[in-house]
Amino acid sequence: MRKVSGFTIIELVVVITILGILAAVALPRFFDIQNDARRAAAQGVAGAVASGAAINYGARLAQGNLAGAATVVNQCTTAILGRVITGGFPNDILVVAPAANGLTTTLGNGTVGNCDFYHSAGGTTTTIGIISVSS
Repeated sequence: MRKVSGFTIIELVVVITILGILAAVALPRFFDIQNDARRAAAQGVAGAVASGAAINYGARLAQGNLAGAATVVNQCTTAILGRVITGGFPNDILVVAPAANGLTTTLGNGTVGNCDFYHSAGGTTTTIGIISVSS
């Protein structure tokens, strides 16, 4: 009898089982990382908008020129909020006014209203306060 080198069927079954277990553990983690990245993108845009709106309000307040503010920030829309961040509003981040304490045109200067930011592909909503500058 000749000695044949190679893997036994038991060794192959063990390797396939281990690969199946690793795939079952790794795939859900990969999808969770995608959701984390989407949430982080929405949080980054929300923070940039909130900072830009606060700087805009502070500059107008320091000049005593709230009535003639160059940048009106009084709605939770990408068109309005995109004015206070450099480069405009990203296409994949969506924003809406929440039912409670939403940023609307009825808020006066210096009033904080909330806006909800989220990624268009899904993920967790980020709510952030935006300081209002009315016209």
